Formats: sequence, structure tokens, C-alpha cells
Amino acid sequence: MFKVTPNPPETPNVSPCDTLDSKKLHQAAHRALDHYLRPPPSDKPRASSDRPPQIFTVAPDINPEALLAHTYETFCSASILTLDLSDDLEGKHRNLALAIYSLMELGLLLVEKVLDREHSVKV
Repeated sequence: MFKVTPNPPETPNVSPCDTLDSKKLHQAAHRALDHYLRPPPSDKPRASSDRPPQIFTVAPDINPEALLAHTYETFCSASILTLDLSDDLEGKHRNLALAIYSLMELGLLLVEKVLDREHSVKV
């Protein structure tokens, strides 16, 4: 078969990325991600009208160990309540309650790990 047009001339495979510095590309990618994913830092505190109404406060000088222990107890109580509630539910609502229970158990594991690190027994 006869071709009407000739073959294109042979050219070396030149990529525009060959000349770019990978370090500069990496820095540009980080700047782009920071621009879209990180909110700009706020120099001023939020106005009280921006915050939801706050009923409870935590004392600023409270012992971190007490905070962890109270957090652990709160997670335990909420987990048990959710598990008991799931016994009375069926279908989608039961699955939702059990998913919430699983998340609370994960929170319990994380708090337990912190408590273990704070009070590890060295033999």
C-alpha cells in the first residue's frame, strides 16, 4: 500500500520534565497543598460570637493524669451506653450504633496507650 504522506522525521524523545529540578517540583507541590489544605493562621482569637455556647470548662491548671483518667472513664461509660442501646435497635440504626461503639473502643485503646506510657512500670 502506498502512503500519501511521508513518515515524520525522527526526533529525540525530549520531555519537558527532564530539565526541571525535582526539588523545586517537590517544593511547589507542598506550597500548592498548603494553600488548599491548611487554613491561614489566625493572629487574633475567635470572637465569642463565633464560638458555640460553652457550658463546661476545663480548669487550665488541671493535672494531665486526671484529664486522661476522666477521659478514659467517659469513653467507657459512653461505650457501654451505646452497646446497650444497640440491643434495642435493628437494621441500619443498630449498625450505626455499633459503628459508634467501635469508634469509642478505638478512643479507649488510644487513651489506654497514653496511660500505659505515662505510668509504665519499670522493672
